[in-house]
Amino acid sequence: MKLLVTGGAGYIGSHTCLELLQAEHEVIVVDNLSNSKEESLKRVRELTGKDLIFYKLDLRDQAGLEAIFKRHKIEAVIHFAGLKAVGESIAIPLDYYHNNLTGTLTMCQVMVKQGVKDVVFSSSATVYGDPHSVPITEDFPIQPTNPYGRTKWMIEEILKDLYLSDKNWNIALLRYFNPVGAHPSGRIGEDPQDIPNNLMPYIAQVAVGKRAELKVFGDDYPTRDGTGVRDYIHVVDLARGHLKALEKLQSHPGVVTYNLGASRGYSVLEVISAFEKACGKVIPYRIVARRPGDVAASYADASKANQEMGWQSQKGIDEICADTWRWQSNNPDGYG
Repeated sequence: MKLLVTGGAGYIGSHTCLELLQAEHEVIVVDNLSNSKEESLKRVRELTGKDLIFYKLDLRDQAGLEAIFKRHKIEAVIHFAGLKAVGESIAIPLDYYHNNLTGTLTMCQVMVKQGVKDVVFSSSATVYGDPHSVPITEDFPIQPTNPYGRTKWMIEEILKDLYLSDKNWNIALLRYFNPVGAHPSGRIGEDPQDIPNNLMPYIAQVAVGKRAELKVFGDDYPTRDGTGVRDYIHVVDLARGHLKALEKLQSHPGVVTYNLGASRGYSVLEVISAFEKACGKVIPYRIVARRPGDVAASYADASKANQEMGWQSQKGIDEICADTWRWQSNNPDGYG
């Protein structure tokens, strides 16, 4: 298929482009490079021995996007593009609403105009907010607690309304838990700008000597060791979930929603221990106060994705940490 991948130069996008190329799809990437680097796509080409087409373009550029759809006769879209940091979204909410919603609306308008009606959307487990229990299934209440999560929920609703207006649409809403890890080659991985927002890249930067220590936010949660428990899914498993979702759309399912997670949780201290084993170093850390809004435990029930798409995560915490360390130690400054 001829696929448009929005935000394809980013962390999850680049890994998905690699899997798509290996599955013999034609890949056209649109990315404004606001939170990514074109180097990731050069390395995807190198790893696969296949070419992809890249356009530096903001999704809000309707004329530019229409030209790409016409030029390449796009058949389906995988939509990653968007601002993605929870804390930043609280500080600059208007930027998040304008970028994430306007970009999606522009994309959908172009899709309608060009008659392209298959889309896989990169949503997030943040739409569940503070869950009343775990594991989390797809029918849990939607109650996002920050602007980032609300943009994901709003985009889900926009896409559902599109389907209600025209039942020829086929839409997969993929709610990710915590994407981590890197391609086993060590050539592509997560390259956060400035201070990492997430645990795994922060630990990796401590291990490689870029940061002095890790702050562990709270050790008094009602969990195994008092630290927060999260569902960590290897980015390669996550990328392969998008291929399964594309296959699912070929059966014309309408709108489908799937959790993509490992279906188990690891505590912060368990992740630190696993990373120490992978890198052969001690990770210095310090317990500090809880962060406002953090929940004790959050992990997926991903059985629906297994039953309906034949997908489940394959890679555990040891492989996640080994692949993260290979990427970080080979690329201490990311893509540079």
